[in-house]
Amino acid sequence: MAIKVKLREKKISGDRQSLYLDFYPAIPHPETGEPTRREFLGLYLFDKAKNPIDKQHNKETLQIAEQIRQKRENHLNKPEIYTGYELEQKRIKERGEQNFVAYFKSLADKRKASNHDNWVSAYKYLETFTSGNLKFANLNEKFCNDFKEYLLTTKSNKSNNVTLAQNSAVSYFNKLKATLKQAYKDGFLPSDLNSKIQPVKQAETRRNFLTIEELNRLVKTECNNPLLKSAALFSALTGLRFSDIKNLVWGELEYIEGNGYFIQFKQQKTKGVEVMPISEQAYSLLGERKEPTDRVFDGLNYSAYENKHLAKWIGLADIEKDITFHCFRHTFATLQLSKGTDIYTVSKMLGHRELKTTQIYAKIIDQTKREAADKIHLDF
Repeated sequence: MAIKVKLREKKISGDRQSLYLDFYPAIPHPETGEPTRREFLGLYLFDKAKNPIDKQHNKETLQIAEQIRQKRENHLNKPEIYTGYELEQKRIKERGEQNFVAYFKSLADKRKASNHDNWVSAYKYLETFTSGNLKFANLNEKFCNDFKEYLLTTKSNKSNNVTLAQNSAVSYFNKLKATLKQAYKDGFLPSDLNSKIQPVKQAETRRNFLTIEELNRLVKTECNNPLLKSAALFSALTGLRFSDIKNLVWGELEYIEGNGYFIQFKQQKTKGVEVMPISEQAYSLLGERKEPTDRVFDGLNYSAYENKHLAKWIGLADIEKDITFHCFRHTFATLQLSKGTDIYTVSKMLGHRELKTTQIYAKIIDQTKREAADKIHLDF
């Protein structure tokens, strides 16, 4: 006679239901040998799952319980099927014993350029937090949230006296989430742990920019490094990042009759291929055209030493703002919006993947309008 195995629930404390297997007819208890109808699984469901996390917990727990039920039923009635199931469970257990930190590093090693550096930085914090050893089987929501708190409170590896910047914590924790997602796809995790973990909230950062008047003062002010000056003004006129300007070659620049000048290039940061129109004034900063493979800004570098030239140039133009090279990209975005260019067009010209990345500049424009409104004071 075939033994029927049913999955049942029993109400316990904390508005939970404990899951157990019901056998009919009774089977011998594995320890006492006495007939028994029940086998509690040590799994529970939330009785009133209202939020998405509890609902997901119930769904995944039921899936695990059903797998156990099938295993027990196959074992009791079809030993040959049970053997294959056991092999799969053994593989799952073996994967759970592997080192998650080493897996994280293997993903970091596959990254390239600046993204690789960011992954390596995230790995170093994870390695410190775990002492380099963490089994997949020990990964859970508590560990992830503890690591999140660690990133938000730990000192920066670059300076022991400064807490790690929140936006750095955002980036590093996102690397953990990406690794969890990949580990689930690769079969190292039985459930999608990443979907249960909330990311670190992005902190809004102040983005300095130049007014059109300040830009014109810089045009008329000499710089000890003329190449750096041309590149900075080119960034203000095009919105290009320093890395894209540095890597720009003449073959990526073309002139189309009736349409003007264009740049076709692959963004260093996002790897997206962009075709972007530029003004004749921006093109005039580039000098004499050379071979297609020659760099347009050949010899351009940006270091602490070169930053001194930039700071001196800014100071000579009587500009007191803290301006870095990247601020010229901010300037492009802010001036475009202030001149009436719609935010979608600006987003495309900046090469942003998501519109929300560009929306920070709209907030800057709103603040600028507020400051302008407050400049008029009457004596009453």
